[in-house]
Amino acid sequence: MIKPATGRSVMLACDHGYFMGPTRNLESPRKTIEPLLPYADTLAVTRGVLRTSVDPKWDTPILLRVSGGASILKDDLSDEEVTTSIREAVRLNVASVALSIFVGAPHEKQSLVNLSRLVDDGEDFGIPVMAITAVGKELDKRDAKYLSLACRVAAELGARIVKTYYCENFSKVVNGCPAPLVVAGGPKLNTEEDVFNLVYNALEDGAVGVDMGRNIWQNENPVAMIKAIRSIVHEKATVKEAQLIFSENRKVNPKKAESSANA
Repeated sequence: MIKPATGRSVMLACDHGYFMGPTRNLESPRKTIEPLLPYADTLAVTRGVLRTSVDPKWDTPILLRVSGGASILKDDLSDEEVTTSIREAVRLNVASVALSIFVGAPHEKQSLVNLSRLVDDGEDFGIPVMAITAVGKELDKRDAKYLSLACRVAAELGARIVKTYYCENFSKVVNGCPAPLVVAGGPKLNTEEDVFNLVYNALEDGAVGVDMGRNIWQNENPVAMIKAIRSIVHEKATVKEAQLIFSENRKVNPKKAESSANA
């Protein structure tokens, strides 16, 4: 999943439906995934989407989401269990499995024990585990002090890689975690430049890549978006260079172009 040539990774997160349902632009997973897959180093999905919407001929490594049990309708999203067995992961031929941990939440212990047991099972079959430092609906938890704690706990319990959020003083989070970190996109950001800045700064501060979903496939030009992000991750492009790549690859909406021409 992490490319040896650069030591970095562009992961495409398409597992939102497991608790959010048919999220905008992910209503039909295959339509969303197929054009983006050539530019992703890893595809993050659930087993249901893997079976129904991912062609067996596609050879992109799969990061399988294996935790769940609570939907967006529930106030406490931390009440998760492992929902897919490691034997099922082996049967599906995935590269890695992922689950959320909720440090400081009501079901903290449950989520951390889930991680520990999943690591035990994964090691038996040579399948690495990614821990995702979820914050539920409490977005104010995204600071260096909290994320440093959550990431370190995940690494201590055996996670081979940790997915977390970018924050101020992110280098502190990186330096306190012995496992490699990838950064989530989180809720859709306002502009492409905001996304490119997030990616660039996260990598400069020590992340090995990104695991993004909505900031790619909810963009009007998702292929241009992932190409630009990939240029930052693997080619060390600057934010301005990424913006240029995005502009060169984006498709103009015909209705908007006609409206501008008639203005």
